[in-house]
Order: sequence, then structure tokens, then C-alpha cells
Amino acid sequence: MEDIRFCPEHGYYRGDKCEICNKKGEVVLDKERVEKLGRFVSGILRHFPERFKLKMDENGWVDFDVLSKIVSRKYRWANKWLIKAMVYSDKKGRYEISDNKIRARYGHSVDVKLNDYEEAENEVLYYGTSEEEAERLLEIGIKPVNQRYVHLSTTIEKGIEVAMLRTDEPIILLIDVKRAKESGIRFIKANEFIVLSEEIPPEFIRLIESD
Repeated sequence: MEDIRFCPEHGYYRGDKCEICNKKGEVVLDKERVEKLGRFVSGILRHFPERFKLKMDENGWVDFDVLSKIVSRKYRWANKWLIKAMVYSDKKGRYEISDNKIRARYGHSVDVKLNDYEEAENEVLYYGTSEEEAERLLEIGIKPVNQRYVHLSTTIEKGIEVAMLRTDEPIILLIDVKRAKESGIRFIKANEFIVLSEEIPPEFIRLIESD
């Protein structure tokens, strides 16, 4: 976790220096508070909006001002500008703000449709997992577990990065998106590195053999 700083020329960023001008901006949120704020906001937007009686539409959007008030009641130091700083500096593209609404881009366990997402144009995608789990997935397919959608990676490198959170010896599965789409499976773009999908049957999955 990194501090969030503000560059007068290029806005909010994370880390020591602005990646564009290489200047060191002022800290607006230290890393401890970044973690606390991120956990709370992502929890609300992905998993438990109803706990705070927060109305969420089918595409995951909630009112930004209402969310800001909820956050401020939890953390008195937090406000809408710090929430925006967190969103705009997030390199993983977890959130989106538009027309005074905010949502999580991926990671939902609540039932959202996300009908306003762009269709993914990839012909293949990747899913990182462990060797033991890979054998099972090749037999039964990939299904969402504790999440609304299956999360797929757009590159092998990102698939490995995800798998390394669970195993030291990642296995990468390749998803034949082109064929899967022909059978009616929907693939939607969450961000540059993540594509969301419903259940993927085993006939569209194969193992990428390691060298």
C-alpha cells in the first residue's frame, strides 16, 4: 500500500513521485488510511450496500454523496475529496465515478447485471490457478465462487499474478473466448486487465503447458 499524493499539474497519484513530471507532491492520504478507506468503500460497493440502506441499481451504481456521508460517519477524517483521490489514483481500476455516482468495476458478490459494460473484444483470456484446482476446472468448468462473475485476465502475466496470491506454482488456463461467445456466453470488460464472465464450460478451457 502506498500514500496518495497530489501533483498540482497532473492530479492524484500513488507512490513517492508523480510518474508524469517526476515531482514529489503533497501527501493527502497516508497508506494506513488508504487501506482503511479502500476496504470500507469496496466492501460497501461490492458486498453489503444494504447494510447501510444504500440503494444500488442493477449496474452497480450508487449515489456518490450518499456514500460519502456513510464513509464520513465511519471515519471522521474522510470526505468526498479523499474518496475521489482514492478512485482517481487507483492503478487497478477498482472504481468508477460518473454523473455523481460511483461503483466498483469488479469483485461484486451482490447480484449486479452490469449491462452498461463494453463487450470484451479478446479472442482468448487467461485464468490463473493452482495445479490441483486446474485439474478440477478442466473437468467441470470455471464457476463464480463467492463472486457474481468469473474474473479472467487479459494477459498470461496478469493470470500468473492472480494465481500467485494462492499458490507458489501457478497454472494458467486458456479460455477460447471466440468459441464461447458463439455459444452465447457473455464477456464484459471491467478494465484493461480484467474481463468478467458467467460460468465457462470445460469445452472452452485448455491448459497452457509450461516450458
